Amino acid sequence: MSLLRCLFPLFASLSLIAPAEAAHPNVIFILSDDLGPGDVRLLNPEGKIPTPHMDRIGREGVVFTDAHTPSSVCTPTRYGTLTGRYNWRSKLQSGVLGGLSPRLIEQGRLTVADMLKKVGYHTAAVGKWHLGMDWVVKPGQTVSELTIESPAQAWSVDFTQPHTNGPQSVGFDHYFGISASLDMVPYCFIQGTSVTAQPTEDRALPMVHGKTGRDTRKGPAAPGFTGYEVLGTFIDQAIAWIHGKAADAKNGKPFFLYLPLASPHTPILPNPAWQGKSGLNQYADFVMETDAEVGRLLQALDQQGLAQDTLVIFTSDNGCSPSADYPELLAKGHNPSGRYRGHKADIYEGGHRVPFLVRWPARVKGGRTSAQLTCLTDFMATMAEITGTTLPENAAEDSFSFLPALLDQPATGPRRESLVSHSIAGHFAMRAGPWKLCLCPGSGGWSAPRPGQEPADAPPVQLFNLEDDLGETRNLAKDHPDIVARLTQKLEALIAEGRSTPGPRQANAVPIDLWKKKAPGAAKKAKQKAQD
Repeated sequence: MSLLRCLFPLFASLSLIAPAEAAHPNVIFILSDDLGPGDVRLLNPEGKIPTPHMDRIGREGVVFTDAHTPSSVCTPTRYGTLTGRYNWRSKLQSGVLGGLSPRLIEQGRLTVADMLKKVGYHTAAVGKWHLGMDWVVKPGQTVSELTIESPAQAWSVDFTQPHTNGPQSVGFDHYFGISASLDMVPYCFIQGTSVTAQPTEDRALPMVHGKTGRDTRKGPAAPGFTGYEVLGTFIDQAIAWIHGKAADAKNGKPFFLYLPLASPHTPILPNPAWQGKSGLNQYADFVMETDAEVGRLLQALDQQGLAQDTLVIFTSDNGCSPSADYPELLAKGHNPSGRYRGHKADIYEGGHRVPFLVRWPARVKGGRTSAQLTCLTDFMATMAEITGTTLPENAAEDSFSFLPALLDQPATGPRRESLVSHSIAGHFAMRAGPWKLCLCPGSGGWSAPRPGQEPADAPPVQLFNLEDDLGETRNLAKDHPDIVARLTQKLEALIAEGRSTPGPRQANAVPIDLWKKKAPGAAKKAKQKAQD
């Protein structure tokens, strides 16, 4: 082992010091919840939902047309976004956390908030967390660590006590939000490490405004908390925090605001002024309201004179949920998934291909598109390059900077050339160039064919050429066994190395044959083809 490698832990923290003379932008990362790639009008001209403010970000910046989340569901995407690491390298191998689950991000793991804080940024998270926090559990009670809490566990937490290991333990100076999805307990706001009002009532929220017969999970709720107020409150809190940091931002101390919204995820609760606005359904109304609230945030930047020097990223944590009522929307000419197959939870493109709009007027020429393959895990490496920060070797293992594509310049460092996608059930897809190998016989999620419901004669793997077949309609696995074998081996290498970026091998958090447990037939077949 080289002397440099031996000494690395001693000076890794020093490498997080960026050049003092660098002028760093303010950064706002807006993560909408369950917004489909076809829901943004700029990306889907045939769509029926007006989204003028999301469109504005794209028109004044760069639209990344091949952007993806690392997972097709909430928690794992958030893990990847903040750590620059594929979610399946963590202990969460499928599904999502609950609102009472303990912290998922490993102790000592560097996050983008940690990194930016160390180079002089104010940092804040406002919105849906969904990465766990360590609540005080009542004696004799339990909470689920890696799944949504059961009804019997809903009242297991002592909410009079502050939590630990939440957002402020991973680099955020300030936090205001909710612990998980808005259809999970507790139904209350959290400021810092404590709830803002005790959740003393036992009730649920309507899953969709105006529809009876289906509610969210029943459990602790603060008096007066309805769900309708959440979106507006998040934006109010975000704007107030920006106002408070504006003077510092103008004097050389920038800010980073991570803004994970809870909309248009269920419960679908547009406020009265937006109900019926779209002429489609409540989901479309909620998308319109979300767009308007994004507009309020952009207006605040304009009013403070911060727009030029603020990097704004707008995206989604996965594809649209079937709770949006696809049949109703399709009948009225709107497809939340746009041109793509599947939706939230799926391994198909509709599960993880998302809007990715980036605006930075001071440095980025607007009105452009980029076909650069991009993943939300790439946010961390991009911010490291912008701030001149050298990342430690044991951080951001799956993060590639998209700054060259953003600036329309040739890449001088490593560039993303492959992508590993992950479904809610833990199924994998391996993408390289136009080729995408799905290591399962169906969707791996919620659309047909669902796991366990595939036809008996369904091929164990699916291979698509996205250049010719963006809708993933033709399985070419039988025609190209060599490509199946090559992509299978590439995935195994990325798992074994513990990283997809250049660097030293990392300790494995998952076994190399993890994906084989999901598709043993696929593994056997791919291995055989590789040997033939």
